[in-house]
Amino acid sequence: MYDHYSFEEAAAYQIELAKQLKFQPLEKIETIAGADISFNKNSSTMYAGIVILTYPGMVLKSFALETYETNFPYKAGFLGFKEVPALLKVWELIRNKPDVVVLDGNGILHPRRMGVASHFGILANHSTIGCAKSILHGKNHIPENVKLKTEEIKNNADELLGFALRTKINCAPVYVSAGHLITAEQSLDIIKNCVGNYRIPEPTRMAHNIVNDFRIGKLKAGFHETSAPLTLF
Repeated sequence: MYDHYSFEEAAAYQIELAKQLKFQPLEKIETIAGADISFNKNSSTMYAGIVILTYPGMVLKSFALETYETNFPYKAGFLGFKEVPALLKVWELIRNKPDVVVLDGNGILHPRRMGVASHFGILANHSTIGCAKSILHGKNHIPENVKLKTEEIKNNADELLGFALRTKINCAPVYVSAGHLITAEQSLDIIKNCVGNYRIPEPTRMAHNIVNDFRIGKLKAGFHETSAPLTLF
């Protein structure tokens, strides 16, 4: 999908995509998804997965898995070009879409306001949240070492880009930002409700575990409904 793009062309495309961003609150949230990618080093095969959970109960209801071939190289700021095509392929397997999708990466907390969550949100025309493990852009203020404490992240123009959120004491924060069709404040509130006993919130944590099992052959591609919690949780 993007293998022929240079980084210069990719950056220009991100700037154009960002013009389509919209931020509005979701009225109803009953289901939430987590999306993640796994791959073997030096391999062109992406193992992609999206898990769907009840909200705010965090009960896993279903998940979809698929592979995708890409040679687009990894470079900070361009994650969407490597991962979004694979996630869109998985998205097509899901008949009943979740109300919002959390991606393991940034939303508008990005130099061109086009992290993987915003990139996916625009192409899928769906509400998305970015929840990243590292900060890519903006002036960061480390939250107090208390669970669920937050600090705003702004750019040099003093515009709010997202939040640093302490999900667990004595652990580095995660970085929450709106992706598309949601507000920054609602994104933060939702992620807070998804925090369990781990640093990574439940939607992307479950997606990470399931996608890794898919990559090593424990799970098969396709759409799967769950009648009971999987043992890996």
